[in-house]
Order: sequence, then structure tokens, then C-alpha cells
Amino acid sequence: MHKQPVDCYFRSVKAGIRNIFITETYRSQERQKYLYAQGRTRPGQIVTGTLNSNHKSRLARDIAVGAPQTLYDVTTLNKAGAIAKKLGIEWGGIWTNAIDRPHFEVKANWLMPKSYKLEGQVIVPSNSKMKVQLIVEDKKEEIKVTNTTRNPGSPAMKTETENFIAQAVKDGIIQESHLKDLQNGVMTTDRLIGLQITIQQRRNNKK
Repeated sequence: MHKQPVDCYFRSVKAGIRNIFITETYRSQERQKYLYAQGRTRPGQIVTGTLNSNHKSRLARDIAVGAPQTLYDVTTLNKAGAIAKKLGIEWGGIWTNAIDRPHFEVKANWLMPKSYKLEGQVIVPSNSKMKVQLIVEDKKEEIKVTNTTRNPGSPAMKTETENFIAQAVKDGIIQESHLKDLQNGVMTTDRLIGLQITIQQRRNNKK
């Protein structure tokens, strides 16, 4: 029963902040082991400190920020974190040992606070008819996002994605096998998003 309200939380955030998107929900044990090995037995920066993530139990979500901001724009993620706090959703941005601003999770028995309700697919305060009462809207941001809408399935986007991965291989950021899987049509969407995030993080670290 907890899944629907949690997903509605992200719809609520997206309705107000506009340019965020979910990068990962369910994560298999195999993928968790793969991520845990990064920075330890596999090259790259450490991205997780546990083999027992709540992603495996479908209790966690990771998000990122779209254009024109950077992928992990702190201001935008802080807004999402503030909304999560109101709803009793744990945000990785307040963790003291390892801050993880893109990460949100709930306990298995999580319930939506009594002061809120579901209105359609969005969480709103019980005493308000406004669908996005939780968020202070930024109309300028809304216009920018509307103007940058693209079709991810277009030939141009596919070519752009392949060039992006190819350049990362050339720069030594990821292995060539990723590019081959993309070209052969066996690259899953979750894996591709994960690669793009990893590439962006490593390039940012080199600046």
C-alpha cells in the first residue's frame, strides 16, 4: 500500500519543480553488488556504502535534475528534500555519514501524514484544493523546461546518446562494452541512465 503514495510524492514534486526525474527505483541484488564494487574492486568513485539497499525492497527512489540545471543541482534537490520532510519521507540529504541528496526512502510501514490526502495522483494538504500546495512554483523555471522538451526516441537523440557514450569510452571513463551493448540494442533504460549519471559525476570530479 505504501508504493502509491510514495510515487504520488514524486508526481507532486515534479508538478511543482518541473525538471526532476526518477533515475532508479527497484534495484536487484546483482546490480547492488555491481555498484558496491565500484571504487573498491572495480574502477570508479564509490557510489554506495551498503550491500543491503532499500532499493531492493522497492522502498527507495533516486532522482536527478534536468536542463537547464546541472544533474544534481543542490538547490533543486534541497526543495525536494524539504517536501519529503513534510511527508515523513527520509531524504539522503540529511545523512551525516554520507550525504546522498538524490536519494529518498520510506519504511515498510510508512503512511501518508493525516494532514495530507491524495487528490488524483498528487499529494495535497487536506485543507486545500490546490494540487501543488506543497511547492513554491517558479514560473520562469517552468517556461524553460517547456521549451527544452525533446523526443528521447528520435533518431537524433539516439545518435546523440551514442556519441555521448562513445566519447566517455574514448576518455577512459567507462568500458567499451557499454557502447557495444548500446549499439546492439541490449542496453536497458535503467542501465543507460545509470551510465549517464556516472559519466557526469566523473567529469565533474575532474573539473
